[in-house]
Amino acid sequence: MQLKKMLRRKRLSAGRAPMILFLCQMISALDVPLDLVQPPTITQQSPKDYIIDPRENIVIQCEAKGKPPPSFSWTRNGTHFDIDKDPLVTMKPGSGTLTINIMSEGKAETYEGVYQCTARNERGAAISNNIVVRPSRSPLWTKEKLEPIILRNGQSLILPCRPPLGLPPPIIFWMDNSFQRLPQSERVSQGLNGDLYFSNVLPEDTREDYICYARFNHTQTIQQKQPISVKVISAKSNRERPPTFLTPEGNASHKEELRGNVLSLECIAEGLPTPIIYWIKEDGTLPINRTFYRNFKKTLQIIQVSEADSGNYQCIAKNPLGAIHHTISVTVKAAPYWIMAPQNLVLSPGEDGRLMCRANGNPKPRISWLLNGVPGEIAPDDPSRKIDGDTIIFSNVQERSSAVYQCNASNEYGYLLANAFVNVLAEPPRILTSANTLYQVIADRPALLDCAFFGSPLPTIEWFKGAKGSALREDIYVLHENGTLEIPVAQKDSTGTYTCVARNKLGMAKNEVHLEIKDATRIIKQPEYAVMQRGGTVSFECKVKHDHTLIPTITWLKDNGELPNDGRFTVDKDHLVVADVRDDDGGTYTCVANTTLDNVSASAVLSVVDVPNPPFDLELTDQLDKSVQLSWTPGNDNNSPITKFIIEYEDAMHEAGLWHLQTEVSGMQTTAQLKLSPYVNYSFRVMAVNSLGRSLPSEASEQYLTKAAEPDTNPTAVEGLGSEPDNLVITWKPLNGFESNGPGLQYKVSWRQKDGDDEWTSVVVANVSKYIVSGTPTFVPYLIKVQALNDVGFAPEPAVVMGHSGEDLPMVAPGNVHVNVVNSTLAEVHWDPVPLKSIRGHLQGYRIYYWKAQSSSKRNRRHLEKKILTFQGSKTHGMLPGLEPFSHYTLNVRVVNGKGEGPASPDRVFNTPEGVPSAPSSLKIVNPTLDSLTLEWDPPSRPNGILTEYTLKYQPINSTHELGPLVDLKIPANKTRWTLKNLNFSTRYKFYFYAQTAAGSGSQITEEAVTTVDEGKMAMASRQVDIATQGWFIGLMCAVALLILILLIVCFIRRNKGGKYPVKEKEDAHADPEIQPMKEDDGTFGEYSDAEDHKPLKKGSRTPSDRTVKKEDSDDSLVDYGEGVNGQFNEDGSFIGQYSGKKEKEPAEGNESSEAPSPVNAMNSFV
Repeated sequence: MQLKKMLRRKRLSAGRAPMILFLCQMISALDVPLDLVQPPTITQQSPKDYIIDPRENIVIQCEAKGKPPPSFSWTRNGTHFDIDKDPLVTMKPGSGTLTINIMSEGKAETYEGVYQCTARNERGAAISNNIVVRPSRSPLWTKEKLEPIILRNGQSLILPCRPPLGLPPPIIFWMDNSFQRLPQSERVSQGLNGDLYFSNVLPEDTREDYICYARFNHTQTIQQKQPISVKVISAKSNRERPPTFLTPEGNASHKEELRGNVLSLECIAEGLPTPIIYWIKEDGTLPINRTFYRNFKKTLQIIQVSEADSGNYQCIAKNPLGAIHHTISVTVKAAPYWIMAPQNLVLSPGEDGRLMCRANGNPKPRISWLLNGVPGEIAPDDPSRKIDGDTIIFSNVQERSSAVYQCNASNEYGYLLANAFVNVLAEPPRILTSANTLYQVIADRPALLDCAFFGSPLPTIEWFKGAKGSALREDIYVLHENGTLEIPVAQKDSTGTYTCVARNKLGMAKNEVHLEIKDATRIIKQPEYAVMQRGGTVSFECKVKHDHTLIPTITWLKDNGELPNDGRFTVDKDHLVVADVRDDDGGTYTCVANTTLDNVSASAVLSVVDVPNPPFDLELTDQLDKSVQLSWTPGNDNNSPITKFIIEYEDAMHEAGLWHLQTEVSGMQTTAQLKLSPYVNYSFRVMAVNSLGRSLPSEASEQYLTKAAEPDTNPTAVEGLGSEPDNLVITWKPLNGFESNGPGLQYKVSWRQKDGDDEWTSVVVANVSKYIVSGTPTFVPYLIKVQALNDVGFAPEPAVVMGHSGEDLPMVAPGNVHVNVVNSTLAEVHWDPVPLKSIRGHLQGYRIYYWKAQSSSKRNRRHLEKKILTFQGSKTHGMLPGLEPFSHYTLNVRVVNGKGEGPASPDRVFNTPEGVPSAPSSLKIVNPTLDSLTLEWDPPSRPNGILTEYTLKYQPINSTHELGPLVDLKIPANKTRWTLKNLNFSTRYKFYFYAQTAAGSGSQITEEAVTTVDEGKMAMASRQVDIATQGWFIGLMCAVALLILILLIVCFIRRNKGGKYPVKEKEDAHADPEIQPMKEDDGTFGEYSDAEDHKPLKKGSRTPSDRTVKKEDSDDSLVDYGEGVNGQFNEDGSFIGQYSGKKEKEPAEGNESSEAPSPVNAMNSFV
């Protein structure tokens, strides 16, 4: 059986302890069942680079799972994409997939942009990659008039294609007017850029319909260029010429490719005869299984390229008149790729864990974390979470720690984004494998019994065999971390019932599975190797033995594929018969026996033809200084025609034992005229090639030593650099033995000062690669040339290169150094450049040394490590970032060349101004009382100046979390403790606290605290409510009310008889100007103030707007009213309020009314 996901295995010891696997806390390999609460997981999304067909509706995929099911939202170009406002955009129900209906109306270009999907539920938010949506484009060729091309036979030719830029780029091919592909060969081929290259033209190349086509696969369209007319004029004599490259140009070029891509290198040469292209890798070999040759070996391709493939690749073009080479320097960069992507993490409350995100690339990618799609730097703080580079460490997690984390690894070539959730659950074990599952396994093979499980904390797993068996202890068992039990070598006695038990602190679960062991299928009579002549009949036999409960099927394969659908192939019970054997019947025939549990196979090879036998009887004739004729006799072709002969040579003098390609000739030839180089001891051998491959090499020919001649070429890579101030080191790449052309190879090294009138100084040295000229002036330009010579003569005049004698340290320090302090953390430094002659070398730049020498606040000298900033080139100013505020700095400047640093400029000192301080280190509230709180704090860890004062702001918070008025308090800077008095009891306050310097206010620290409760008043209020509900008390109140009613009636009668109420008279005589008239809308009195200290109630007041009071907050009593303490009245009590003889004072700002509508209050209102 195959596990869904195999983890690191743990083999149990043979001890007596039960076989229990204590797994690690991470259960990332197990999926959380979808019936449990879990953060979202993105399950499907569109590719990062999403090219769409502009003729079809746009579908941008985003699927996710989670519990509760996640909701989806989108951003477009970094801002929220409101799909409800666009009638063309719909979102699939229960999904985040968008469909943009552009087929009915709208244009695809309108919706081009960068899209990102977010899947969110109460446990977190997962985000998709940035999906770049671009419509495909297939533009037309620009109209152009192409003049006919006329050239002579044998000339080279390039027909340009230059297709229009499309998205994605088109596929290029050349055809004629009849839509027939133009034939290509070693002479005529298409380059990677689409141009058609002719190494040399022939009269048959004349035609008027060379047409370049561009096929845009995404839109299934083909565009064509205007036909090109070519006419080749026959010449009486074709002058042969050595190869030159048509592409690339020059002797060297550079290619950069990304890791994992296909590296394509191209060399196309012209010449007559047609050159042949060969490829080598300098200082290495081409990877065997990843290297392919295309376009008649003009293109070298390496698939799945990696950093190890970087290096120099050389293409060589050869024909009988010479050879040239081109070096391509390949650099392999890498977009980020995963070393370890973060995995989902399930933890139980209180557990620890970690998420790891490791990626590599070239250059090294930068790792950043996001929490629910929000950058980690601005995500809400969580004390259980600590981000440490590419790892997030969790400790003592709680349910609130559940979230989705995103790891982003990016460099200049791309990015990776991975979602991984942390789900904090407390779940008893459950076993996910179906009960009573039957496993059937072949004997002597591994048996894997599944026990997929889930639980949090992670359960421990035990396995038992039999109904009353004990926990498995024997060393023949292996328990995998996903709960699977493995029997490495199952035997017949392994048959039986196995029980899996999962336990954690929340519970237990178990499950039974059954195992049956079957006999293996075997081939007892295998097919045998056969050699058959064409037209014969061959038979292969295959007999099988198997378990009696399994039914096998026998299948025959040819070369791992199906048998040809041909009546010549017949299959009966045990045999395969091939009649009338043909050449293409040769290959490997395989008998495969399959059952539901196993399969076995046996193979045999049928040989109908073979590679040729080696050529023989090699002979050298017409032996000249620079050529020789080689002849040979072909060997047997083994029924497959010889297509060509490969001729190789050995240079016994310089590279004995190494064979190199000389040339290739047609399979119809038995002689070849070979071009030779001077001073080489040649031996030749020949190999024959047919459709099946090449033969073994022939015996080597006799040796032939060519005469010596002067060298054809000079050393390459000539350079002149000084290693000391008074020398010039001249280096070069020597010629190899093959290039020496004769004995006594030496080099003539010449040099003179570039700016002087001196004659060339020359010296002849042995076959080395370096010469040192001593006694030179410091850093002076020299002209250099190196010429090869041997006993025969000199090579052609070499090219002149320029070098420099050695550098020395600069002599002069930069002058006029001055500093401009920009702000408390940044300063700008200016200096004058030093004279060029004093640099005495290549100017590298200027270097600033700076250090913090003295703290302006502490005034104690303390030298710190010096910091260095280097400014490249001839810059005369630079910025010093990251300075500490309110500090004393010293700096100097030095000039730098290739040898090192010059003297330092005089030290310059400067001071940075004060900055704002950091937040106070701590804030604690201690000693709470009924009406006071004491605050204690520690000063800021970074004052960044002289503290001037502290600012404390605080405000009350009511039970509905509304904030009351804000109080602002200034505290001297030398204080670390402050007591607030006259606060309301049983009230929560929020405090905002920060320090100040002359530069401004620093970051604040916040805290909350509650004053204590007045237990006496609470008890009295409780007793008041209890009395008010007693029957005797209610009766007493009714009697008092009746008595008052009688008194009012008596007063009313007296008033009607002419008597005047004394209070009314007083009121009529002296009207109180502060008493406001009643509001017409609600019948209540308007607000009024008693002197300037009383202000109208603000928005933050807790007094209800309907002028009622909260029962639970009441602390009034009969005693309170008797003492006349700020009574609060309802409408029924407004009459008494007018004539009380007192002015009511408003409640303190932010405090709630404290009266409850009890029967006592009702009585007071009535009175």
